[in-house]
Amino acid sequence: MTRVAVAIDAPQYAGMSSLLTYASEQALAPGTLARVPLGRREVTGLVWDADFAAIDAAAVAPAPDGEERAPLVLRPVVEALEALPPLPADWRALVEFAARYYQRSLGEVALAVLPPELRKLDNTGLAKRIKKKRDHLIPEPAGESARRPPLTAEQSAAMDTLAAWAAAPAPPPTLLFGVTGSGKTEVYLRLAEQALAAGKQALILVPEINLTPQLEQRFAARFPGRRLVSLHSALTPAQRLQHWLSAHLGEADLVLGTRLAVFASLPRLGLIVVDEEHDPSYKQQDGARYSARDLAVYRGHLARVPVLLGSATPSLETWSHAQTGRYRQVTLAERVGRGALPAVRLLDMATVPRAAPRAPPQALAPQLVDAIQKRVARGEQTLLFLNRRGFAPVLHCPACSWKSGCPHCSSFRVFHKGERILRCHHCGTQEPVPRACPDCGNLDIEPMGRGTERLEEQVAELLPGARVLRIDADTTRAKGTLESQLASVHAGDVDVLVGTQMVTKGHDFRRVTLVAAVNPDSALFAADFRAPERLFALLMQAGGRAGRDADIAHGSEMWVQTFNPGHALFEALKKHDFAAFATTQLAERESAGLPPYSHLALLRAEAKTEDVAEAFLRAARDLAKAHPESADVMFYAPVPPSVAKVAGFERRQMLIECASRAALQRLLARFTPELPGLKNAHRGVVRWAIDVDPLGI
Repeated sequence: MTRVAVAIDAPQYAGMSSLLTYASEQALAPGTLARVPLGRREVTGLVWDADFAAIDAAAVAPAPDGEERAPLVLRPVVEALEALPPLPADWRALVEFAARYYQRSLGEVALAVLPPELRKLDNTGLAKRIKKKRDHLIPEPAGESARRPPLTAEQSAAMDTLAAWAAAPAPPPTLLFGVTGSGKTEVYLRLAEQALAAGKQALILVPEINLTPQLEQRFAARFPGRRLVSLHSALTPAQRLQHWLSAHLGEADLVLGTRLAVFASLPRLGLIVVDEEHDPSYKQQDGARYSARDLAVYRGHLARVPVLLGSATPSLETWSHAQTGRYRQVTLAERVGRGALPAVRLLDMATVPRAAPRAPPQALAPQLVDAIQKRVARGEQTLLFLNRRGFAPVLHCPACSWKSGCPHCSSFRVFHKGERILRCHHCGTQEPVPRACPDCGNLDIEPMGRGTERLEEQVAELLPGARVLRIDADTTRAKGTLESQLASVHAGDVDVLVGTQMVTKGHDFRRVTLVAAVNPDSALFAADFRAPERLFALLMQAGGRAGRDADIAHGSEMWVQTFNPGHALFEALKKHDFAAFATTQLAERESAGLPPYSHLALLRAEAKTEDVAEAFLRAARDLAKAHPESADVMFYAPVPPSVAKVAGFERRQMLIECASRAALQRLLARFTPELPGLKNAHRGVVRWAIDVDPLGI
C-alpha cells in the first residue's frame, strides 16, 4: 500500500483539512479522480500533490501532552477513476492559487469547477462515456471558411505588435483598447487562427451567456473543420460534461465560455482572450468569489501564453496597469469601414414640461419622440436603454401610502403587469397583484417608477404603428427566445428596441442609428465608489450600438435624459473620452486611497437579527486585530449593504483595507481559519463569507 493525498469538497475550514491522506494499492498520479470514504459515505475527490516528508515529520513529533501519538491507520481509496487522464499540473496550480487567494478550501474550489456529472460516475461508467465519445467523434465538416475581411491599418499594426509580444518566452498581458465597432473581434479571430496553426487551443471568455451564441457563430464560420465547444451554466449537465471532456482530452480546438470556462482543462492551451474585460459578470458572487478576468491573467502567466483583455471601457484597474507598464496596450481608435461614433446629446429633463406640477416626468421627452419618429420613417432602428425590468419598481396606495414591500427583504416587490404579479427580485417571493390596498382597501393603487415593461407600453402608445420589441430577463426565459428576438432585430423587423443592459454590449446592430438612455441618473450619486465607472461603461457600450454601418452612420446619435447635464461623467461621455474619465476617476481614487491604490476584502455576515450579525463582525475584527499582521490594516465599522435584509436574513458587512496586497493576504490567511470557531461560539445562526477584491460595496 502507498499513500495518496486527496482533495475533497469540504466547506472552508469545517474542522478538518480538505486534503486528506488515504491508502492506495498503487501509486496514483496527481490530478487523478478517485472515490474515497468520508465518514459513512463515499465522495469523489482529486489526488493532489503532497509533501509526505513534512507530513511524516509532523507525525513523529511528540504529542502536545507529551504522550506518544497513536499509529495512524489510513482508510483505503475505494476506486481510482483512471479512465480519465489526470488533470495537469498547471490546472492544479491555478486551482491552488484561486483557493489560497480567495480564502476557500482547496477541495471546495477543485471539485466545484469540474462538471457535476463526474461525481456520479464510477470508473466503468466513465470509461464507457469516453469510449462512446471517441467512437462517435465525427470530424467537423471542412467547408468553405467565412471570408476574412481585410484588416484596417490599425488592425494590421495591432496584429504585428501582438504577434511580436506573443513570441516572447513569457508573453505579457495585453489590453486591446478599442472603441466600439473598431474590429476587436476580428483581432481575436486572427490570433486564434495563429494559435490553431501552431497546434494550440484557444480559450475565449465572454461576460454573459447571451453573448456566447453570436460569437460562437462567428468562430464556427471562420474555422470550419475545427472543433468548437462552449462552457456556460445554460448547458445541461450532460452537455457540460461532453464539452468539458472535449476540452480536457484535447479534441476541442476552441473553447468559448463565461467565467467558469477559465477553469477548463486545456492540454494544448496557446491563447486566452477576455472579451469585455471590464464587465462585472466576470466576478463570481457566491462560493469562491473569484474574478475570472484576474485568474485568466494568472493562468496565462502559469502557461506562458498570451492573454488579451479587450474593451472599449477597460476597468480602472486594468487601465492603470496598462498606463504603468504592468500590462501592454494596443489601441484601435477608429471604427471599421469609416463608421462614425454617435453624437451625444444631453437632454435636461428639468426643462421638459410635465402634465401637472407634481406629476412624474414623462417617459420620453417630446424632442426624443420626434427624433425616434424620424428614424422610423427612414427605416432605421432605435434602442431605448433602461436598466430596470418589470412594469414598475413598486405599487403604492396614494390614500394611505402603502407600498408593495417584500415581507422577507428590505426591498420592494416589482410589479409585472403582463403576469399580474408582484415579484421580489432578491428572494423570488411573488404573489398576485391585490385588487385593493391591503391596508385601507383603496381600489386605486398605482405603479410608481418605470421599468422596461412599462416603457414598452408607453412607447407603443407614443408611436402608433411602430414595431416595438422588449428584450430583458423576463422576455428571454424560454430557451431559444433570445436568439429569435435578436434575429428579428438584425432582420429589420423591429423599429424600436427596449431593453436592459442585455442589449447594450457586444451586439452588432447594423440598423440602429439612435440610442437613448432613459433614466441613468440613479447611479450618479450611489454610495459605491465603483458606480460611476459602471455607469460610464454602460453608457459608452450602449452608445456603441449606434452608427455601426457606415452607409447609414451619418447622423447617428445617443440621447441621455438626465437631470444633471453638467455632471463631469456626461461631459466625458459627450467626447467619447474614456481616457479623460479614467484619469479623473483614478486621481479621485488615489486621493481617497481606493483601488487600485489599495486592496480590499469584505467580510459579510447574515443572521436572523441585525444585532447578531453586527456582533459577529465586531468579534471578527477583534480576532483579526490580535494578530501582528493587522498592524497596517484598516477595519471599518460594520454597516448594512444597500439591501440590508434578504430572504429573512439581516445582512451586514465589514470592509477591510490595506495598502499592500501581500499584507492583506497574510492577515486573511491567519484569521479566516478561526472564524468557524467564532461562529460556533456566537449566539444565533450566522452565515459568513469573505469577498476578496469585492466589486460591490
